[in-house]
Amino acid sequence: MVEVFSVNKDGDLVDPEEALRNKVVGLYFSGGWCPPCRDFTPLLCDFYTELVEESEPPAQFEIVFISSDKSTEDMVEYYRDMHGDWLALPWTDPYKHELKKRYSITAVPKLVIVKENGQVITDKG
Repeated sequence: MVEVFSVNKDGDLVDPEEALRNKVVGLYFSGGWCPPCRDFTPLLCDFYTELVEESEPPAQFEIVFISSDKSTEDMVEYYRDMHGDWLALPWTDPYKHELKKRYSITAVPKLVIVKENGQVITDKG
């Protein structure tokens, strides 16, 4: 689905093809400057933890954070402080613009749930 590299919370590069294989993916468009995003992110963390980290077996679900922050530093601070243990598209990656266009993102927060091939399941996540 994603033709670029993602990062985890430790800043390690992750091959998205491998990390997202056979999973439903939540594309989370958000920014730390946005009060509704800061309200929604903890709820999403709880949902993710329950679904992926506490379920046995874990759900085949992953989240990829696509930042609308103003800088790499802002993105990293928001990601590390508030987000769950999911993936993120690097702030400098231009692919985020293509994703925003493809999924008609005009405001944040927005959670788009997609199949492995990128087909939308719902844009009202």
